[in-house]
Amino acid sequence: MGVVLDKGRFGPWALVTGASSGIGKEFARQIAASGINVVLVARREALLKEVGVELSQHYGVAHRAVALDVSRDDFIGQLTSATDNLDIGLVVSNAGTANPGEFLKLDRQLLHATLRLNTMSHLDIAHHFGWKLAERKRGGLILVGAMGAESGIPRISNDAGAKAYVHSLGEGLHYELKPLGVYVTVLAVGITNTPVLEKFSFDPKNMALKPMSVEQCVSEGLRGLRKNRSKVIPGRLNRIMNAIVPASFARKMEADMIEKALASSAAAAKTRATA
Repeated sequence: MGVVLDKGRFGPWALVTGASSGIGKEFARQIAASGINVVLVARREALLKEVGVELSQHYGVAHRAVALDVSRDDFIGQLTSATDNLDIGLVVSNAGTANPGEFLKLDRQLLHATLRLNTMSHLDIAHHFGWKLAERKRGGLILVGAMGAESGIPRISNDAGAKAYVHSLGEGLHYELKPLGVYVTVLAVGITNTPVLEKFSFDPKNMALKPMSVEQCVSEGLRGLRKNRSKVIPGRLNRIMNAIVPASFARKMEADMIEKALASSAAAAKTRATA
């Protein structure tokens, strides 16, 4: 399932944000499997170091762990200082999160913080490293989004809106940077088996639509980058649904699924509290 990347185009170093778990960790693993050194970026330093040591031992690559919160306004300066001496040929801007719930009941400061993480971090990373990749006249940039974001997803309206920005930014940059030798791909992730599912109170064992593995999600994303595709929706079923299911029906289906999971979780919590 893994994809072999051209070290001359996408190496000798790659940078992955949100690399301590889930999709980001799997990106780092599959990239390292191609013999490309990795810069691992996330908030949890201990986890980053564990991932880095594991990749170095398994694949013989060098690694650099950068403990950093990319939702902070000043993060790009710190990231620049930590990576300016490296020849980075591939950047995966993956860090992001979701805060499911009714929009009007969510704290506005939380919405602001999430919006910074899910939009501004991608903007700053794309701008800073886009310049560096363009100067090299080769390399790649992957922006991780979410399937269906352009149509709106109830119960995560703010987060979906942010991902819609990421999609538009990435597809525009695909066109702009292609003549400069830089590949840009948006990875529109569907339901994938990552720790984020816990935020939605989803149990993969009981879901009608089984989550995709991170291995498949990432390998399809890297395969799309290698072909310089502007956008990748991983999973054949996801692509079929995206093509034929009307947006209005998809919104209702997603809203019902999230609302049911959140209600079930709230009921379980109430039962535990009164037990």
